[in-house]
Amino acid sequence: QLQLVESGGGLVQPGGSLRLSCAASGGTWSDYVTAWFRQAPGKEREGVSCISRTGARTYYADFVKGRFTISRDNAKSTVYLQMNNLGDEDTGIYYCATTESANGCAGSVSQSEYIRWGQGTQVTVSS
Repeated sequence: QLQLVESGGGLVQPGGSLRLSCAASGGTWSDYVTAWFRQAPGKEREGVSCISRTGARTYYADFVKGRFTISRDNAKSTVYLQMNNLGDEDTGIYYCATTESANGCAGSVSQSEYIRWGQGTQVTVSS
Protein backbone atom coordinates (compact mmCIF):
# COMPACT_ATOMS: atom_id res chain seq x y z
CA GLN A 1 0.00 0.00 0.00
CA LEU A 2 1.50 3.28 -1.11
CA GLN A 3 1.87 5.85 1.65
CA LEU A 4 2.65 9.52 1.22
CA VAL A 5 4.26 11.90 3.69
CA GLU A 6 4.53 15.62 3.05
CA SER A 7 7.11 17.86 4.68
CA GLY A 8 8.66 21.27 4.26
CA GLY A 9 5.78 23.49 5.31
CA GLY A 10 6.14 26.32 7.76
CA LEU A 11 5.83 30.03 8.37
CA VAL A 12 7.32 32.35 5.76
CA GLN A 13 7.11 36.05 5.09
CA PRO A 14 5.46 37.39 1.95
CA GLY A 15 7.86 37.15 -0.95
CA GLY A 16 9.65 34.21 0.62
CA SER A 17 10.14 30.66 -0.57
CA LEU A 18 9.52 27.14 0.63
CA ARG A 19 10.16 23.73 -0.85
CA LEU A 20 7.66 21.01 -0.07
CA SER A 21 8.50 17.34 -0.35
CA CYS A 22 6.22 14.36 -0.78
CA ALA A 23 7.95 11.11 0.05
CA ALA A 24 6.40 7.79 -0.86
CA SER A 25 6.83 4.30 0.48
CA GLY A 26 5.25 0.95 -0.14
CA GLY A 27 4.88 1.11 -3.90
CA THR A 28 6.58 1.66 -7.23
CA TRP A 29 6.76 5.43 -7.33
CA SER A 30 7.27 5.71 -11.06
CA ASP A 31 3.84 4.09 -11.62
CA TYR A 32 2.08 7.15 -10.24
CA VAL A 33 1.08 10.53 -11.52
CA THR A 34 1.43 12.93 -8.61
CA ALA A 35 -0.14 16.24 -7.76
CA TRP A 36 -0.15 18.93 -5.13
CA PHE A 37 -3.39 20.34 -3.80
CA ARG A 38 -4.06 22.97 -1.20
CA GLN A 39 -6.90 24.00 1.04
CA ALA A 40 -7.15 27.44 2.54
CA PRO A 41 -9.25 28.04 5.65
CA GLY A 42 -12.91 28.13 4.73
CA LYS A 43 -12.28 27.23 1.10
CA GLU A 44 -12.51 24.12 -0.99
CA ARG A 45 -9.44 22.12 -1.84
CA GLU A 46 -7.92 23.10 -5.16
CA GLY A 47 -5.36 21.61 -7.49
CA VAL A 48 -2.04 23.42 -7.60
CA SER A 49 0.22 21.38 -9.88
CA CYS A 50 0.77 17.89 -11.18
CA ILE A 51 3.54 15.89 -12.81
CA SER A 52 3.57 12.83 -15.00
CA ARG A 53 5.23 9.54 -14.10
CA THR A 54 8.53 10.41 -15.74
CA GLY A 55 8.39 14.12 -15.00
CA ALA A 56 8.27 14.97 -18.67
CA ARG A 57 4.88 16.64 -18.39
CA THR A 58 3.73 19.13 -15.80
CA TYR A 59 0.75 21.36 -15.23
CA TYR A 60 0.27 24.45 -13.08
CA ALA A 61 -2.84 26.25 -12.00
CA ASP A 62 -2.89 29.83 -13.24
CA PHE A 63 -2.58 31.24 -9.74
CA VAL A 64 0.87 29.62 -9.23
CA LYS A 65 2.22 29.66 -12.76
CA GLY A 66 5.65 31.28 -12.87
CA ARG A 67 6.08 31.04 -9.08
CA PHE A 68 5.89 27.31 -8.30
CA THR A 69 7.87 24.46 -9.81
CA ILE A 70 7.01 20.79 -9.46
CA SER A 71 9.63 18.11 -9.93
CA ARG A 72 10.21 14.51 -9.04
CA ASP A 73 13.07 12.19 -8.25
CA ASN A 74 11.88 8.65 -8.84
CA ALA A 75 15.08 7.19 -7.43
CA LYS A 76 14.18 8.84 -4.13
CA SER A 77 10.41 8.26 -4.49
CA THR A 78 9.87 11.94 -3.89
CA VAL A 79 8.02 14.79 -5.54
CA TYR A 80 8.89 18.38 -4.75
CA LEU A 81 7.07 21.67 -4.97
CA GLN A 82 9.36 24.70 -5.03
CA MET A 83 7.29 27.74 -4.08
CA ASN A 84 8.71 31.20 -4.68
CA ASN A 85 7.34 34.71 -4.20
CA LEU A 86 4.75 33.47 -1.75
CA GLY A 87 1.80 35.63 -0.88
CA ASP A 88 -0.87 35.61 1.80
CA GLU A 89 -3.19 33.83 -0.62
CA ASP A 90 -0.86 30.82 -0.66
CA THR A 91 -1.59 30.06 2.99
CA GLY A 92 -3.19 26.68 3.52
CA ILE A 93 -2.64 23.00 4.01
CA TYR A 94 -0.79 21.44 1.10
CA TYR A 95 -1.45 17.84 0.21
CA CYS A 96 0.19 15.52 -2.25
CA ALA A 97 -1.79 12.81 -3.93
CA THR A 98 -1.25 10.10 -6.50
CA THR A 99 -3.12 8.29 -9.19
CA GLU A 100 -2.26 5.55 -11.64
CA SER A 101 -4.36 7.31 -14.25
CA ALA A 102 -2.71 9.62 -16.75
CA ASN A 103 -6.00 11.55 -16.76
CA GLY A 104 -4.98 12.97 -13.43
CA CYS A 105 -2.56 15.33 -15.15
CA ALA A 106 -3.78 15.86 -18.70
CA GLY A 107 -4.13 19.59 -19.11
CA SER A 108 -5.44 20.11 -15.60
CA VAL A 109 -5.29 18.65 -12.11
CA SER A 110 -8.28 16.37 -12.09
CA GLN A 111 -8.96 15.94 -8.39
CA SER A 112 -11.43 13.11 -8.83
CA GLU A 113 -8.70 10.91 -10.29
CA TYR A 114 -6.54 10.96 -7.16
CA ILE A 115 -7.07 8.16 -4.71
CA ARG A 116 -4.11 8.23 -2.34
CA TRP A 117 -3.42 11.26 -0.22
CA GLY A 118 -0.89 12.40 2.30
CA GLN A 119 -1.79 13.99 5.61
CA GLY A 120 -0.82 17.48 4.51
CA THR A 121 1.67 20.11 5.57
CA GLN A 122 0.77 23.60 6.73
CA VAL A 123 2.06 26.61 4.84
CA THR A 124 1.51 29.99 6.44
CA VAL A 125 2.52 33.19 4.69
CA SER A 126 2.46 36.11 7.05
CA SER A 127 4.50 39.09 8.06
